[in-house]
Amino acid sequence: MKGSEDSPEEWAAQAIDALGTAAFMETGINYLRALAPFVGAFAVALDGSRRPAHLYDNVRAHRRVEVVDQYLEGAYLLDPFYDAYRSGMSDAVLHLNEIAPDRFQQTAYYRRYYKAIGLKDEVGFLIDLPDRRTFFLSIGRRAEEPRFTRRQLDAFRGGFPIFAALVRRHFLAGRPYHPAEESGVANELESEALLGVDLAIDAFGREDLTAREMEIAGLILKGHSSKSIARLTDISPGTVKLHRKSIYRKLGITSQSELFASFLQTLG
Repeated sequence: MKGSEDSPEEWAAQAIDALGTAAFMETGINYLRALAPFVGAFAVALDGSRRPAHLYDNVRAHRRVEVVDQYLEGAYLLDPFYDAYRSGMSDAVLHLNEIAPDRFQQTAYYRRYYKAIGLKDEVGFLIDLPDRRTFFLSIGRRAEEPRFTRRQLDAFRGGFPIFAALVRRHFLAGRPYHPAEESGVANELESEALLGVDLAIDAFGREDLTAREMEIAGLILKGHSSKSIARLTDISPGTVKLHRKSIYRKLGITSQSELFASFLQTLG
């Protein structure tokens, strides 16, 4: 394989040659790197309420548990990009700042997952596939790197039609969605028992909370402020704060970190 200094056109040509093979992901992602530099990359297939199916990552082996496995085991439920997918967004290049809730950086999810794995900025690619699944690629920059610039985002969006066409052709060529033997992700992650797992966030606290409190707890977990929740639920910010106090009291917790921990326990 040629060096990373190759032009986008050269990488696109190599990706065409690699269609339907295990080499495609790396060459396709290098096409994006030629548009704007980044290091981290993580790709999954999304299929409605099924747990994401791992496709590719370049995470070092010693960080797989905290980065890849933790995401697949449930952290994805609170990911703004997954939320964008579930809300109907498709065939798009999304920047984290465009879709994250207003208090995203104050959430336990951000502190205990996003920040913990060293991410500083992120861009997501959502691509509709022929069989109604969606290809999701996350590319990130770590704390020591600069954030993506507007020009770089424009470059990704300019190259998106080519990248999307390559991805669709790759899977149309018969590349499997569940290469667990290549990724090291256990086959059990693909079991039928995991159908509907994203409904967990809607069912969280069912035994203790009212329907409205369950709804608000889910929005708190995703990173919405009281003002944002009030707008989404058509109630006043003061009423939201009263619901928050009631949620914490009924669950026997005192902070958002404990709320996040309680939610992860329900997934377990």
